[in-house]
Amino acid sequence: MRFRHRAAAGFATLLLPLAGLVGLASPAQAATSATASYAKTQDWGSGFEGKWTVKNTGTTALSSWTVEWDFPSGTSVTSSWDADVTSSGTHWTAKNKAWNGTLAPGASVTFGFNGSGSGSPANCKLNGGSCDGGTTEPGDSAPSAPGTPTASDITNTSVKLSWSAATDDKGVKNYDVLRDGSKVATVTGTSYTSTGLTAGTDYSYSVQARDTADQTGPVSGSVRVRTTGGTTEPPPTGDKVKLGYFTEWGVYGRNYHVKNLVTSGTASKITHINYAFGNVKNGQCTVDDTYAAYDKAYTADQSVSGTADTWDQPLRGNFNQLRQLKTKYPHIKVLYSFGGWTYSGGFGQAAQNAAAFAKSCKAVVEDPRWADVFDGIDIDWEYPNACGLTCDTSGPAAFKNLSQALRNEFGPNYLVTAAITADGSSGGKIDAADYGGAAQYLDWYNVMTYDYFGAFDKDGPTAPHSPLTSYPGIPQEGFNSADAIAKLKAKGVPAKKLLLGIGFYGRGWTGVTQSAPGGSATGAAPGTYEAGIEDYKVLKNSCPATGTIAGTAYAHCGGNWWSYDTPATIAGKMTWAKNQGLGGAFFWEFSGDTANGELANAIDSGLK
Repeated sequence: MRFRHRAAAGFATLLLPLAGLVGLASPAQAATSATASYAKTQDWGSGFEGKWTVKNTGTTALSSWTVEWDFPSGTSVTSSWDADVTSSGTHWTAKNKAWNGTLAPGASVTFGFNGSGSGSPANCKLNGGSCDGGTTEPGDSAPSAPGTPTASDITNTSVKLSWSAATDDKGVKNYDVLRDGSKVATVTGTSYTSTGLTAGTDYSYSVQARDTADQTGPVSGSVRVRTTGGTTEPPPTGDKVKLGYFTEWGVYGRNYHVKNLVTSGTASKITHINYAFGNVKNGQCTVDDTYAAYDKAYTADQSVSGTADTWDQPLRGNFNQLRQLKTKYPHIKVLYSFGGWTYSGGFGQAAQNAAAFAKSCKAVVEDPRWADVFDGIDIDWEYPNACGLTCDTSGPAAFKNLSQALRNEFGPNYLVTAAITADGSSGGKIDAADYGGAAQYLDWYNVMTYDYFGAFDKDGPTAPHSPLTSYPGIPQEGFNSADAIAKLKAKGVPAKKLLLGIGFYGRGWTGVTQSAPGGSATGAAPGTYEAGIEDYKVLKNSCPATGTIAGTAYAHCGGNWWSYDTPATIAGKMTWAKNQGLGGAFFWEFSGDTANGELANAIDSGLK
């Protein structure tokens, strides 16, 4: 039902100029004073995550690096980060990025990749020489991952951490302790007390081992710790959820960034953010646009904290900005949303091994670089056992099974939610999957009560895309919020687990002569990013509302006819949601609102 996939298709071209920067790296140097070591950091059966560490062991600076290796047939790299990875048959080559090629004496750099298959690298070369100064095989192995730390003796300002030891073929020398992805200490034992913390604050800790050659192994799992004491800003509406979607690709053409939530005043009006979207590939959760997610550098004036990113900091991009936002607004919870219209085709394969899928998702959410950023996961499957961009035939039980596997893997301390269809028609999409049975495993449903009607039917009839109720002449019975919510309640979903969806955009037609709904049209009205769709912040001035129908505003200006929600119609919908006992509301998506966040404010005010 949602149009966001259209915007996603356009941002790939914006990344192309970055590829050209790789050519700035200086020519490769001899590798006699550098080493490259490999570690498999995760394995989920059908695939794995690998990490290479390049270390300058010489006395002069290394200005570039190239690591080469061979994989056995059937093993390959599917995605990578912090290096440019290419292949020729079974031979793989990784070259430094423009910003991480220079290594001072004693310095090291890591790059990683996701792979398919089960093979290990062989015939390693670093800048044309051996990876350890000896043979062309990887030499001294890196240490294994230590055990996930456990936390004890938590106070306002400190916490004690303990973990099980790592192993290494030549011995473990010490351990790096990481807090929120950054190293805070190196210790020789398997415990550490972290001090100087802030009361009432969330932290994430993990550890990694170093061997006698100073090679680092994979990072352990992370433990989430909240110090005692302090004061936490309460959610702005008490027990009601107010959630907005933040789009990963919005940082490009839309020029919408996490800081906009602060400058618009929206951050103080919401309780949750869904970060959209992670991809679903080969039955696994993956980060989609790694540059926007955790690599894009922000200047001081662009960042939430007012501090500029540096080239060597462990985390940049949207994830780091969300971390800064949560520091400033500690009541906000962030969920990583996977799927969406474009990426829902991967859920069918994921449902075939739901436990492995859930494990891969948790590995992404708990990546030590950003484990403190995310408080849960949102699954946006459009649509289980029904048709969206593609048609799914997983069966009516697949969605429930997937939801159960996610809850089993994530446990009770994470939020697990789902965005679902709002097709309330008889025999429609709500009837195609066991949403009632799945509800026991989920904290709530984001019911997508928008996109019911639009210029995908180019001839009309014109109709509000987000009707609250039915009305005489509605083009399709069951296509309205009230019918969808009623059907979900009838299937056993508690009202408090249902959030009403609001679109921060309108849908419109052109060639319309009739002001009232039900008119004929000749096609889609012009839109900034896509024909037939426009942001509220534009429509409120370019085509002001001329009437309301079924709780939604509509506007007729020239030959164009639009429907969209306004602060006034949102107030009515929030009153309805409260009267229905719903858990709150959510909206797609932040950038459609005005610079002063008037729609988000209407949701906040309406749910009080």
